[in-house]
Amino acid sequence: MIRELITRFGRENIGFLWIMAEPLLFAGLVGAVWHYTHGSTEHGVSVIAFVATGYIPITLFRHGVSRSVSVFTANQSLLYHRQIKIVDFILARFIIEALGGMMAYLFMAVVLIGFGEFPIPSDIGLLIAGWFVYAFFCFSLCLIIAPLSEVSEVMEKFIPVITYIMIPFSGLFYMVSWVTPEARQFLLLSPFVNGMEMMRKGIWGDDVTAYYNIWNPIVCSTVATLIGLILCRRVRRKLTIE
Repeated sequence: MIRELITRFGRENIGFLWIMAEPLLFAGLVGAVWHYTHGSTEHGVSVIAFVATGYIPITLFRHGVSRSVSVFTANQSLLYHRQIKIVDFILARFIIEALGGMMAYLFMAVVLIGFGEFPIPSDIGLLIAGWFVYAFFCFSLCLIIAPLSEVSEVMEKFIPVITYIMIPFSGLFYMVSWVTPEARQFLLLSPFVNGMEMMRKGIWGDDVTAYYNIWNPIVCSTVATLIGLILCRRVRRKLTIE
């Protein structure tokens, strides 16, 4: 992880703090735009807080997935060390992204609470559980995308498109209670939406109505993780130590 941090951020400027600054700047700027275009509240909750709580998790997904592409090729020389496994490459990069997202989430919440734009979380346990199931599903997708990108260069071209297509199914722009019952049933098939609903219920508590099934992201992530590990094992046989 330290090697990855130095390679990616270097020691100039704010250095490692960029892992927090990147999602924070993204969520903050989009939140400010929404505040001036949609007003200060949406369905009774602060627009800035609502946007920030959605954009930071989606940043974890987008950065985690994009960092998984060609991760084996970039770190292939490290396979000389027998203790290092190829899954370690994915895990190190994803932990960095997850820590950056968590730091940005915490910093953003503290600042907005100071300005009265963010509530004291109603249920910290539910908020953390929502973040972890959301992150677990992101990581499971990284386990699949990393080996696929090694066997097909086309995958690298499709990643940006796939991440944009996933945005409407991430729960970023809405809560499930805002849509029709028919659309609700469809959206709740997405593990992202279930995790996002848990996080927002943990923040706003009884001020919002949340729909979620915690087993959806857990089961989907477990299945995707098993598939990803199998793919990683097969790709490992094709990698050569330089």
